[in-house]
Amino acid sequence: MWKSIGAVIAGLVGWMLIVTIAGVVLRVSWPAYAQVASAMTFNLPMMIARLSIGAVTTVAAGLVTAAIARSSLMGLVLGVVLLILFIPQHVSLWDKFPVWYHLTFLSSLVPLTYAGGKIAERGSPDAPANA
Repeated sequence: MWKSIGAVIAGLVGWMLIVTIAGVVLRVSWPAYAQVASAMTFNLPMMIARLSIGAVTTVAAGLVTAAIARSSLMGLVLGVVLLILFIPQHVSLWDKFPVWYHLTFLSSLVPLTYAGGKIAERGSPDAPANA
């Protein structure tokens, strides 16, 4: 049980680290993005970039969680935890982004962490040969 809890915590920490680094890279490499970031007045390409970063980060966090726990199910648990943590944040930002943006981000958390978990499971030395 402690290993599973630690794996979910590691996934959360990994998610935060990756998304923070990616956000810094985005600001440094895209001056127009950096100009509007504090006001959160992103255009469509900027929102797609943010969602893409979120997707990659979410898969990676699910992979980390499942690799530590040795269970893709824990990737799913991480997705539920992320969803619970992000719903209030997106409610508070509801007027800053279009509905499709919120729904895309929130609805992707559980399946993408589970997908990351499945990737970890496939790469595990304990995985069946025909997986």
